[in-house]
Amino acid sequence: MTQPREPRLEIEYCTQCRWLMRAAWTAQELLTTFATELGEVALVPGVGGVFEVRLGEETLWSRQGEGGFPELPHLKRLVRDRIAPERSLGHSEGRKAD
Repeated sequence: MTQPREPRLEIEYCTQCRWLMRAAWTAQELLTTFATELGEVALVPGVGGVFEVRLGEETLWSRQGEGGFPELPHLKRLVRDRIAPERSLGHSEGRKAD
């Protein structure tokens, strides 16, 4: 079995809520932005309204804890701050929601 590549980002989504497409779109956006910095992005099926984004052992976003879904520029900043803090996110940088 192949070892996971690091850093590993997981997006756990609710299958009952049919959030696969939202999770896949989020993964696509993060992989496009962090093509050389992320080692792996995994989509993890879950239940009970879950939508969580984890980097390693750290939960970056939890629908239950934060309420709703993450704004993509905000999520990109959270990921960037952990894996490539020196990197500019271009136009997303100016739209700080936090």
